[in-house]
Amino acid sequence: MAYDTQTVREIIDKVRAEDRSSLTAPEGRLVCEAYGITTPGEGLAGSADEAVRLAAGMGGPVVMKIVSPDILHKTEAGGVRVDVHGDDAVRTAYTEIVENARAYSADAAIDGVQVQQMLSGGQEVIIGATTDPTFGKVVVFGLGGILVEVLKDVTFRLAPVDDATAGTMLSDIAAAEVLRGARGAEPVDAAALAGMIRRVSDLITDFPEVRELDLNPVFARPDGASAADVRILLETERVPEPVRYTDEEILATMTRMMQPRSVAVIGASAEQGKIGNSVMRNLVDGGFAGEIHPVNPKADEILGRTAYPSVADIPGEVDVAVFAVPAKFVVASVAEVGRKGIPAAVLIPSGFAETGNADLQQELVDTAREHGVRLLGPNIYGYYSTHQDLCATFCTPYDVKGGVALTSQSGGIGMAILGYARTTGMGVSAIVGLGNKSDIDEDDLLTYFESDDNTSCIAMHLEDLKDGRAFVETARRVTATKPVVVLKAGRTEMGARAAGSHTGALAGDDKIYDDILRQAGVVRAPGLNEMLDYSRGLPVLPTPKGENVVIITGAGGSGVLLSDAVVDNGLSLMEIPPDLDESFRAFIPPFGAAGNPIDITGGEPPSTYEATIRLGLEDPRIHALILGYWHTIVTPPMVFAELTARVVAEARAQGIDKPVVASLAGDTEVEEASEHLFRNGVVAYPYTTERPVAVLGAKYRWARSAGLV
Repeated sequence: MAYDTQTVREIIDKVRAEDRSSLTAPEGRLVCEAYGITTPGEGLAGSADEAVRLAAGMGGPVVMKIVSPDILHKTEAGGVRVDVHGDDAVRTAYTEIVENARAYSADAAIDGVQVQQMLSGGQEVIIGATTDPTFGKVVVFGLGGILVEVLKDVTFRLAPVDDATAGTMLSDIAAAEVLRGARGAEPVDAAALAGMIRRVSDLITDFPEVRELDLNPVFARPDGASAADVRILLETERVPEPVRYTDEEILATMTRMMQPRSVAVIGASAEQGKIGNSVMRNLVDGGFAGEIHPVNPKADEILGRTAYPSVADIPGEVDVAVFAVPAKFVVASVAEVGRKGIPAAVLIPSGFAETGNADLQQELVDTAREHGVRLLGPNIYGYYSTHQDLCATFCTPYDVKGGVALTSQSGGIGMAILGYARTTGMGVSAIVGLGNKSDIDEDDLLTYFESDDNTSCIAMHLEDLKDGRAFVETARRVTATKPVVVLKAGRTEMGARAAGSHTGALAGDDKIYDDILRQAGVVRAPGLNEMLDYSRGLPVLPTPKGENVVIITGAGGSGVLLSDAVVDNGLSLMEIPPDLDESFRAFIPPFGAAGNPIDITGGEPPSTYEATIRLGLEDPRIHALILGYWHTIVTPPMVFAELTARVVAEARAQGIDKPVVASLAGDTEVEEASEHLFRNGVVAYPYTTERPVAVLGAKYRWARSAGLV
């Protein structure tokens, strides 16, 4: 439909001209009408007599509310009466509302009392929008009414949303079944609700000066939806636009940083124990084949390389400068780097915003932009680009090449990543520290890793997103071909933030990150262990071709726990058809159990494991296998691991490529067996039923978001 944008513009301009930050209820209703958002019949009464006349014309009970540009929270001011019947009650309510408002705020300008047709029946929901400091304009839908901030049964999406996305929001709340007509009730008009969500999204997109918008409650009925209360708040300050670069600009810089031919180390040192010495040693000892140029005005040579007084003295082109000098020298050195034409600076030094020195960091950023230099850091451990044999860090070297790119905002988490990679033998394409993220951030790295043939999976630890909208736009594109795993620290309340609406208060919760990262196709890890498990396991598992998951186990107890894990991770246990059930029963003892889980019992020989696993792989109706192994001397752990790896390899040689995960319960021998399975394409863990299924669940979440299953 065509919107009446001119009316909305006139209302907003009028409110701003009066130096107000909120619209009155009648103004909000006019905005809703302009965008086709249904509201109940209402009118503005300037006297008790007028209120009586308006109420009589509505033919039923009414709701009465104070209308004042100076009173935002009407209920707190005693300015709301509901279910008002009859002339005397209307007259009394009008008088009490005005008196309460004057007692609440003696100086408040009072426009009158809104008399509104009282809605009843249906389900109370909230539809709203807010301006999130990370993601910008977002829309919200959920259970509404007076308990909205207590129940917090809401879901968020990045604006703008289309009709399809708006429709998904209706099924993404815990109370979705209520909307579909629980316990014999009629379902609500889903199309009307989705349409209202889209209109709210269009409104805040067309008018970004709208900071927050609440429709609460919206009465959702089988025959439509109507917003009983409208609250609209405007921005009071100009919101600066983040600095953004084109994908081509990002790739040009990031490629030279991650695949350099020449590296300068500013602050290089021959003295052991200095950061500048550690960086030099890691570059030299790591086998970097390009040129390494130490920069130190007090040295002629460091570790066999000619030292230069400044980067200006280095002959030829330099692709990246790694800084190992105190913070007070960094700004001037970045200017020199820019004049030399070096596109990227990797800033190890601390002493900037993380210590409260935000002014110095801003000066650094301004200088870098003036001279065309992109900054990684400051306050980082450096970075590893393993396929380039590049270890530009003062931490321990790591050179096991693989397909996983890992980034972290924290140095400590970065070293945990390094230790896990070393212990598990997980090969990486890169490990990158981000630190203060003064410039280069996650979306820059996503853009590079998307194009990097050596990277098949990207995992990121972050404490915040500097430009959430840019991240989402990039992640949506990247996750279509490569899994992106995110560990977002700070899953509790993000702190008190002044909010003038229910929607604004709800947006302070981590739920907004959860919903919007999912909207971007990102697999969110609940903790560090899970992020590392997903990083290692996702590249190992083939992409499933359907939702049918089958559990084959040697222990009934493991089967129950594995079934719980399947449900917890959003997977679907296949209902085994009779012919397949009969086929499985041919291999298991009479006291075993077919169905799903398939319990072959613990005393079975290797041949039973082999036959049932082979059947599970060969039947095309089964899309993924979960194996539960129980340690017995009949089938020792390594025997199980070797036969499983062989059967899976034989199936893959025949073009049967299904994800297989395994849980191994037993004595310490199951540890070696699990590692053997992992090295041969089966994600396996000892002593746990949860971890292998969680990795399979993560693979499914990515495959679904990418439209592959």
